[in-house]
Amino acid sequence: MSAQGPPDWLLTGIGLIVGFAAVLAVFGLDPVVLISVLALILLVATVLSAIEIVNAYEKRALTVFGEYRGLLEPGLNIIPPFVARTYTFDMRTQTLNVPPQEAITEDNSPVTADAVVYLRVKDAKKAFLEVDQYKTAVSYLSQTSLRAVIGDMELDETLSRREEINRRIHRELNEPTDEWGVEVESVEVSEVKPSADVQSAMEEQSSAERHRRAMILEAQGKRRSAVERAQGDKQSNIIRAQGEKQSQILEAQGDAISTVLRAKSAESMGERAIVDRGLESLQRIGESPSTTYVLPQELTSLLGRYGRRLTDASVQEAPGLESQDFDMETRELLGLDDVDDIAEGVESLTNGDTNNTEIRLEETEEN
Repeated sequence: MSAQGPPDWLLTGIGLIVGFAAVLAVFGLDPVVLISVLALILLVATVLSAIEIVNAYEKRALTVFGEYRGLLEPGLNIIPPFVARTYTFDMRTQTLNVPPQEAITEDNSPVTADAVVYLRVKDAKKAFLEVDQYKTAVSYLSQTSLRAVIGDMELDETLSRREEINRRIHRELNEPTDEWGVEVESVEVSEVKPSADVQSAMEEQSSAERHRRAMILEAQGKRRSAVERAQGDKQSNIIRAQGEKQSQILEAQGDAISTVLRAKSAESMGERAIVDRGLESLQRIGESPSTTYVLPQELTSLLGRYGRRLTDASVQEAPGLESQDFDMETRELLGLDDVDDIAEGVESLTNGDTNNTEIRLEETEEN
């Protein structure tokens, strides 16, 4: 806010004209001419004093003989000459630097802080009538609020919670400045600086913390490396064990197949002997003079198998051997149980058929 009366150049001009008129009077100038000159000077001064030009971003408070008469809006304004004074208010956002303030935090740490306040006059009448020098008033209030807010916080909070400090100072400034017609738009704390001793201690603490983190990272790296190495060894051992297991399984399956084939061959040779015995019985029947022959049906069904045995057909390898043990499942799969049953059946049939054939032959001879 600035107070304005008649312009300085106007007063200077009036003084020069009055001095010039005095010189003319001294040297005997005609009084009529002198009065005319003085009247012209007075008229020009009156017109110039009555004109007030206000900028677009300003408002001016008008007083006449010290009495408030209102606000002058931007543009050309006519005011009472010589007796009026105006006070200019800039309506734009203005910045106010708060000087550095020394404060003590809640944990008794001395700090120095400063801030910047952004404000704007929203009511020029209140700013003129309610407060003297509103910028000075806001500056003093900001300093007090800054010290109070820092005093309610610990050192670490003042360094890390800058936004909260700004909000609290802004909140404390809003209520009183509203009565002054001034709006505080925002507050920004520029710097919070601890004392030299505190800074030294903080640097030592920071160095120790960085060293601790470096050691932790190194230990984590070693641990990770050991874990990876152990996992690699584990996978290698598993793969090696699986390979050995597979090799043993294949070797055992090979042994089992060989054993089964040998057993099958042995059983086949035993069945061959039974077949030979059956053929001998048939030969004896054929040599008999009787013309009537009674042969069991089961023996007929076995003749095809006898033929295959007589052709020396090789034993086929049984598929699907899944175990190295010669268990019931393997015997059933390979047909070893059938071999035993067939061998027993052939032997019993051979004995029975021989007896039946002899009986029939005797009956035929008697007839």
